[in-house]
Amino acid sequence: MNKQKLFEIVFEADTKPGKAFDIVLLIMIVFSLVLVMLESVKELEAEYRNIIIISEWVITIFFSIEYILRLIISPKPLKYAFSFFGIIDLLAIIPSFFALFSTGVRTFSVLRSLRLLRMFRVLKLTRHIQGGNVMIKALKASQQKISVFLFSVIMVVIIVGAIMYTIEGEENGFTSIPRSIYWAIVTLTTVGYGDISPQTDFGQFISSLVMIIGYSIIAVPTGIISGEMSNIEKNKKYSTQVCPKCMAEGHDYDAVCCKHCGAKLNE
Repeated sequence: MNKQKLFEIVFEADTKPGKAFDIVLLIMIVFSLVLVMLESVKELEAEYRNIIIISEWVITIFFSIEYILRLIISPKPLKYAFSFFGIIDLLAIIPSFFALFSTGVRTFSVLRSLRLLRMFRVLKLTRHIQGGNVMIKALKASQQKISVFLFSVIMVVIIVGAIMYTIEGEENGFTSIPRSIYWAIVTLTTVGYGDISPQTDFGQFISSLVMIIGYSIIAVPTGIISGEMSNIEKNKKYSTQVCPKCMAEGHDYDAVCCKHCGAKLNE
């Protein structure tokens, strides 16, 4: 099998071998996450310790081979190694190797906490889910609208916090404007911890208005992102092709050349 064929299988998912490779990776990722969760349960970890350790090393070796393979077949290994997913791939495997050096060494026992980095494997899922690209593009397209929305929310909680500090005062738990803003955030998000609550009639009236506003604004960012996703899916469909020269993704299904560097894409 030539290098180009391996590239299509490992980095893309438009072919049957590529889809099969991604499915195997998804299964391994999910299995590794299950192991991480089971290992955190002391009773299960004590009873099935050997099985968990063996399974973890099988998965670590699998991902190590995958990482090395990506470096070998990538036209620009360093670009892949320092890319977002390249770093995530590395973080998914190094904790197990660090754990080797900490075994039986009290000084390096803190390195065992690095094993929690295995949870980064969940981020590898986004590469293999085609809709992930649409979500990322929708978030980028809506960031300006969401920024304006968040700024408006911040202004509301600051104003409400200042008003409640004036109305309720220190005797009712609103000891400062920052603490009153904290109350406004908790109330606006409908969390309602109850550690601070208004005691005056006017304060309770303001609180009721804030709760109603909170229910109204929860759907705003969801609507913004959903609208952008709908526009993206309606206007363009993207393939999983990766440019063999610059490693860029997100090309149109009918694209022949990379829109970033102009190199010809794999057929």
